[in-house]
Amino acid sequence: MPEIMANTNHGKYPILIRTGALAQLGEVAAKTVRSRKAFIVTDDIVEGLYYSAAEKALVASGFEVAHYTIPNGESSKCEKNLFEIYTAMNEFGMARTDLVIALGGGVVGDLAGFAAATYMRGCNLIQVPTTLLAQVDSSIGGKTGIDMPFGKNCVGAFYQPKAVVIDPGLLKSLSRARMAEGMAEVIKYGCIRDAMLFEAIEKGQADMEWMIERCVKIKTTVVQNDEYDTGERMLLNFGHTWGHAIEKVSGYTRYTHGEAVAIGMIKAVDLGVKLGETPEGVKERILAVLEKWHLPTSTDLPVEDLYKTMLSDKKKLNGKVYYVMINNIGESKTRPLSEQELHDLL
Repeated sequence: MPEIMANTNHGKYPILIRTGALAQLGEVAAKTVRSRKAFIVTDDIVEGLYYSAAEKALVASGFEVAHYTIPNGESSKCEKNLFEIYTAMNEFGMARTDLVIALGGGVVGDLAGFAAATYMRGCNLIQVPTTLLAQVDSSIGGKTGIDMPFGKNCVGAFYQPKAVVIDPGLLKSLSRARMAEGMAEVIKYGCIRDAMLFEAIEKGQADMEWMIERCVKIKTTVVQNDEYDTGERMLLNFGHTWGHAIEKVSGYTRYTHGEAVAIGMIKAVDLGVKLGETPEGVKERILAVLEKWHLPTSTDLPVEDLYKTMLSDKKKLNGKVYYVMINNIGESKTRPLSEQELHDLL
């Protein structure tokens, strides 16, 4: 089983990548925490697919298990569900030494992670991502949170898990659209840091487990260099400034996260070309791989609305919005833009 060690300010934790790894969840949990009480947060789709297997693995390792199920979708990442999870954890008798397990995609991971970060001022957490997007991106690095009326992920915490268990076999239950959503993030990694990964996607020669491992290695390296997202880690936000604005302006219903990021990457490349950061030909290559996965690359949402939303983005520091520019496939940098510069460019 490939194991990548993530190094953070709060210690090391293993990231396990192997088809069939879900069956070893109990073993991983038993090695990770002393407690034998586990609370699983999942959604109403994943529950029917993988909850029983997760529960069985935990019970076999001596865990008492309870769970809470949220409706699938971005709208579930809200304060109402967060507080209902707190209540359910309390009713289960959870203590800060006990274990929260996030079994699901990015919404479950963010919500359960934030619950773990804040219940009793922090209890143990294991991420078990069930979507490609979560396996390559959101389950790694410790970002947790909920959405607010004024923006996505605007309330949350940096909270590292005790382990991440990635089972590529779980992806077989995903539709092509959900796989494409995850591929948007994989393509992002190729754009910012890994020309070989990008070229493999272009040629259709990328093995899934290999892709996941390369993405995880990139993210863990970047995160350990900049855990709190004030420098190098901003590179991981390529396409996300536009993407988060698109999600919010469209009410989190018209586009999935990956679709919004796909559009955002093209918009960011357009800015890079205008500013002389991105050479000719790069946009065409990125467009081609996004279109191969049937991802959208443009939107008719009002630019002024998107601009106003960008101004509340978490990546805005000292009055400037930090945009990720592609200097070439596999090479990137951040560039600060003032509100007026950004408005004029848009």
